Amino acid sequence: MAVSFPGGPAAAPGPDDPLALLSACHGRIARQCATLARLAAHLPAHGSDAAAQTAATSVRRYFDTAAAHHHEDEEEDLFPALIDSMAGSDAVCLHALVDGLLADHRHLAGLWEPLRETLSEIAAGRPAQLPAQQVQTFTEAYEAHIRREEDELLPMAARLIPDDALAAIGQAMKARRGGEAG
Repeated sequence: MAVSFPGGPAAAPGPDDPLALLSACHGRIARQCATLARLAAHLPAHGSDAAAQTAATSVRRYFDTAAAHHHEDEEEDLFPALIDSMAGSDAVCLHALVDGLLADHRHLAGLWEPLRETLSEIAAGRPAQLPAQQVQTFTEAYEAHIRREEDELLPMAARLIPDDALAAIGQAMKARRGGEAG
């Protein structure tokens, strides 16, 4: 467990607590969505200036790497471990939850791609606009997805997945990031 000093920021969760790590990632996703919304508001008055380029590069990098790893963590490790934890049971609600979250991931990827293309233009300093409705649709879809994972998925995973399976998930998360989990 990571140590923090009184008055200092709490240490970020690591691979030894994969559910907390996934939850912390939700906070980072929400912050990137907020940056995306601020960027959309910034562009009409300032265009693809240096601040817009920096923000666009940062948001695009985050969703292309960390958010993609987050979805892989869930799809390749967490969801299967959760399903395995219910082996021998009729877990219709659990399958429905996992299937719904997988569908969310596909939907979010579809919403992300046009935003990614626009952010690439902005990052390169070319004139571009982020349609407010497109940004709002993306951020609202992510908000709903995160809320479902925080309210349903992670508490269920904490209750059902054995400690050894959680440890394996944490190690897979660390490996997926080249030894860095976060």
